[in-house]
Amino acid sequence: MASTFIQAESPEKSRKLPPLTEGPYRKRLFYVALVATFGGLLFGYDTGVINGALNPMTRELGLTAFTEGVVTSSLLFGAAAGAMVFGRVSDNWGRKKTIISLAVAFFIGTMICVFAPSFAVMVVGRVILGLAVGGASTVVPVYLAELAPFEIRGSLAGRNELMIVVGQLAAFVINAIIGNVFGHHDGVWRYMLAIAALPAIFLFFGMLRVPESPRWLVERGRIDEARAVLETIRPLDRAHAEVADVEHLAREENAISEKSVGIKEILSSKWLVRILLVGIGLGVAQQLTGINSIMYYGQVVLIEAGFSENAALIANVAPGIIAVVGAFIALWMMDRINRRTTLITGYTLTTISHVLIGIASMTFPVGDPLRPYVILTLVVVFVGSMQTFLNVVTWVMLSELFPLAIRGSAIGISIFFLWMTNAFLGLFFPSIMEAVGLTGTFFMFAGIGVVALIFIWTQVPETRGRTLEEIDHDVTTGVIFDKNIRKGKVS
Repeated sequence: MASTFIQAESPEKSRKLPPLTEGPYRKRLFYVALVATFGGLLFGYDTGVINGALNPMTRELGLTAFTEGVVTSSLLFGAAAGAMVFGRVSDNWGRKKTIISLAVAFFIGTMICVFAPSFAVMVVGRVILGLAVGGASTVVPVYLAELAPFEIRGSLAGRNELMIVVGQLAAFVINAIIGNVFGHHDGVWRYMLAIAALPAIFLFFGMLRVPESPRWLVERGRIDEARAVLETIRPLDRAHAEVADVEHLAREENAISEKSVGIKEILSSKWLVRILLVGIGLGVAQQLTGINSIMYYGQVVLIEAGFSENAALIANVAPGIIAVVGAFIALWMMDRINRRTTLITGYTLTTISHVLIGIASMTFPVGDPLRPYVILTLVVVFVGSMQTFLNVVTWVMLSELFPLAIRGSAIGISIFFLWMTNAFLGLFFPSIMEAVGLTGTFFMFAGIGVVALIFIWTQVPETRGRTLEEIDHDVTTGVIFDKNIRKGKVS
């Protein structure tokens, strides 16, 4: 980055932007978003495919319970590193070039996994996939947020989360089909993994045809290029007004310092530290709901609930379907309902779901014919609540919370903690289930949900209905943490 943190003046022009009108720019904008969100599709597929591929992989590669956990979590630890590295890389290379490099990493990682002859090679491939997944989870939401008009930023940036759950559902469905049709073949899991090469190829060639983030271009002083990009995805008068807004903010920052912003500069400002902690908290809280334990070990949970192995593989599609339905509802809500309201509703519903799953596990003992169906129903309710009210809004807020000068680095740090939480939960979830059972595990998640609700209520600011430049100003001056403004009660 070319600039450092400052307390910028409020960009008055951003409050007087010309309105969005109908025109061909909308199709172009949505096409660009579709291409970029194939990074989210790969994120979802590569994290979800292990759910059905692990059992046949274990038999062929001779995995133990421990090495199964290593294969599963190696992608997640790689993702934590990828989030940190590629957030910073995108600030230096640009969002577009970074996403292109991630497409290459997705393809290479997939090929290594498909042809892996041993456990060690499989882990290498999974780590490379993890780097790509972590990078995509950081860079794609930022790219979308920086392209989107503030009026529809929530629904446009939220499409990445929709594509993540579409990718996970695709993995569950493809696993079920391939497992049933080709289950007698040696190496059936390799077919499941190989499918991921197709969207990686599409992402690579698609990104060659889309523009760079106009806000990144302005930050680099490439004003004419930024204006040209915005003219293709905005009405003409709106494009010029937005460029003026971002240029004004960037000029103020550059007038203060040409030094890059790093951890030291972030830690020197209490407001940047506070917003970074909010971002970290949002990411960690989302993972501690246990949502990805269902996505990675859903078959294990359903077998514990009482389904047979084959029935659990098929039943596992139900949470995937409800996740996609919930994502569509979430996109509709993003630009209509405040972020804080959505978060509070979501953590309330998921916490209640956890409690009900724990109670059902106690009420319906193993062997009761109702037990698997009651627990499956409650798991579907949990996943639906999570996807409708928490997943999309969390990723959208992470893409819009941070000032431009630290955006790539700050979201990278936040998502690093998100992925580390995800990785450790993925590594130890089977041990937790073994130690405290289904009942204890979900009561534990419920307790964490209460803590998350307190955090959201007291610390997380409202961002809906503000331009990124207004959020930038309010964060760097600390105004966003005013009690009324934080809750979105005043504009």
